Amino acid sequence: MRVNRTTVDLSEYPDLVVVYLGMRVRRPRGILRLLGLGPKLYKSHKDQPEGLLLHEDVVWALFPPHWGARQYWRDLDSLERWTRSAPHRDWWQKFLRDSGGTGFWHEAYFLRGGIDAMYDDMETATGLARFAPVVASRGRRFSTRGRVHNETAKVAPVIDESDYYGTESD
Repeated sequence: MRVNRTTVDLSEYPDLVVVYLGMRVRRPRGILRLLGLGPKLYKSHKDQPEGLLLHEDVVWALFPPHWGARQYWRDLDSLERWTRSAPHRDWWQKFLRDSGGTGFWHEAYFLRGGIDAMYDDMETATGLARFAPVVASRGRRFSTRGRVHNETAKVAPVIDESDYYGTESD
């Protein structure tokens, strides 16, 4: 008997963005951050932000705990609007001040072409960083839109680059 083989028609989603993300515990206190943030993130996607087509939870590893998700977004504009609004913006600002003993990463894949990757406080290389050179997230590389499309963000960043680094960008 032959296998029932199928595919998908993505013609209704020309600007589709697939995002993989993860949070890895780096220090014992990171377990508290992971467990504290998990339910909030779960609720945020259950609220169906505009543009989110699907969210799937992923367990990357049990030890050390490394949990995450795969998300499908209609387009970068809706993803960017959501990440810059409460409550996501507030969690992200808190994380950027103190990772809480965790590391966070995302990789995004664009149907129209391009791949984005960002790693914060990841002591162990993950995904693309395991084989591609890792460079500073400065200048045009500070935002997804800059890294992928060499464009300025359409929505103000969660934190301005000069505020984050304390200097003007390179």
